[in-house]
Amino acid sequence: MSLKIGSFMRARRLTMQLLIAVVAGAPVTSFSADPQSYRVEFVASGVSALDATLKPSSELATLRTTAPVGPFGLIARADGDVDRLETVLQSFGYYQGKVNISIDGHALTDSDLGDALTELPKGTEARVRISTTLGPLYHLGSVEIDGELPAEARSALGLASGAPAVASEVLSGGVRLLTALEDQGFAFAKVDPPIAYEVPAERVLNLSFHVVTGPRVKVGAIDIEGLKRVHEALVRRRLLLHSGEPYDASKVEKARKDLLQLGVFATVNVKVGDSPDAAGAVPITFQVRERARHAVTLNAAYSSDLGGSGGVTWADRNLFGNAEQLTLNASVIDLGGSSTTGVGYDSGAKLLLPEFGHRDQSLQFSVEALKQFLQAYDQTAWKNGVTLIRKLSNVWSASVGLSLSREQVLQQDETRDYTLVALPFNLNYDSTDLASPLDDPRHGLRAALSFVPTRSLGTPNATFLITQVTASTYLDSHLLDLEDPGRGVLALRGLGGIAKGAGEFSLPPDQRFYGGGSGTIRGYAYQSVGPLFNGDTSTPIGGTSITAGQLEFRQRIGKDWGAAWFFDGGQVGPDPKLFTGKIQVGAGTGVRYYTPIGPIRLDLAVPLNQRAGDDRFEVYIGLGQAF
Repeated sequence: MSLKIGSFMRARRLTMQLLIAVVAGAPVTSFSADPQSYRVEFVASGVSALDATLKPSSELATLRTTAPVGPFGLIARADGDVDRLETVLQSFGYYQGKVNISIDGHALTDSDLGDALTELPKGTEARVRISTTLGPLYHLGSVEIDGELPAEARSALGLASGAPAVASEVLSGGVRLLTALEDQGFAFAKVDPPIAYEVPAERVLNLSFHVVTGPRVKVGAIDIEGLKRVHEALVRRRLLLHSGEPYDASKVEKARKDLLQLGVFATVNVKVGDSPDAAGAVPITFQVRERARHAVTLNAAYSSDLGGSGGVTWADRNLFGNAEQLTLNASVIDLGGSSTTGVGYDSGAKLLLPEFGHRDQSLQFSVEALKQFLQAYDQTAWKNGVTLIRKLSNVWSASVGLSLSREQVLQQDETRDYTLVALPFNLNYDSTDLASPLDDPRHGLRAALSFVPTRSLGTPNATFLITQVTASTYLDSHLLDLEDPGRGVLALRGLGGIAKGAGEFSLPPDQRFYGGGSGTIRGYAYQSVGPLFNGDTSTPIGGTSITAGQLEFRQRIGKDWGAAWFFDGGQVGPDPKLFTGKIQVGAGTGVRYYTPIGPIRLDLAVPLNQRAGDDRFEVYIGLGQAF
């Protein structure tokens, strides 16, 4: 007996396409009797991956609410599920497995089942029970390759005699083999779906893969289609692929993804020629579609300590045709809130020049106007900066810059003017594989280290160095086999910082460390954790050291909703040494609504060691996770 595993998988895809069509509004089976409501119970097979596939493959489950049927339509639907779900069993290696479906205790072959369903009182749900008899698990026997191919590609198949005969693994082996051939220059290689020969007595499947490698080729002429405003010279300078080098499918895909990272293309597709030319080279065409040049976004946030804020951002993604990005923003801040004393603003402009002097290196110019009225201090500032940013690898980046700030700060009825000249250096690591910081991180690590040597010209003059390190990690509960990937995530964040070279009061107030608020210790008002002026419990001094940590568990609920539970703790000290302040701890819970641009967050937090002047709770609303 010979079985085409590829046919099994095509049948499953056809089933899922049919389900999608039904859900999307395609005509469903008609019925003359009143719809028969029912509920479905799946009996666990003991194989979690199999159980997770059976339910979405069952029309009884997926069409229960969207496509009602009468009593006899229900029987027909159940009868169709038997073959459908037995195909799923076979794809997991249970080729002698059986699916058993009963309705209200009746087998589908029971001649009285139709009458029993028709006689059910109106509004009564029929009970559908689906169970499986797995039978023996088949394993792979011999694995043969029909065709000539390089020895170094043969190992890519990755299928060994004795392994479970799971269809998805077998097909993945064929994909791996084809990828290996394409990466070695065989652009026209073909790997047919394997033929599986069942040996029932031994409960094994013998596999045979038919392979045609075709010629080994090089990269020929490279064309770029679809450019409008973006200069072709930029694209070719950026391109990781060059004519004349050996063809490598992985390198072609890497070049495609790299072009997307320029930020000016909505899509980048690759078209490989149908055949090589006389020189053994294959032409390649990159087909691009540019993003809209201009974008306008609105933003808003609220917290009970900082009040409301709202603003607008306008961006030109391709200012001069070389992917230059100009961003203008204007925001109103401190609209109410327990930690503010007036309404302020935060506005600015940034110009980013990509590919500045080196690949993956950009130069950014920025200006900012800031006015804020806080319990700790009032500040009016004008800031200018230039920053050189370098991408070191897929996970590492670094930047160095020069900034000049002129500011006036009022604290405790004393106004001081400062001129700050700084040389900030930052080193960043990010393995979360996310395109936007607003996306929901589910795994990986984010870390940042910054050194900011600063000269303060004012009263008094001071020279100081601010060092700060942050790290966040995300652990998916799927790693413990507790649930599906991305449903539950444990997030942890740590923060430490020290300011050396200036005392607590010689350091400008806005350069000091403060704790409290959504960024450090939720449950305490913004900047309220740390040293306070004597006899004044409402005005923070700020400190020269900080340590803080946050722990949060995020659980998805359904498709669009989620919940979070968190503990935050930390301290701010008057000395440039870690762990010198009094620890404050807050805890809370929150709701998440997941949107295409990131989760909308609502958190409620309380201080666990409440002090005089602390509010009983704090509320935070924003876009994106807290960290």
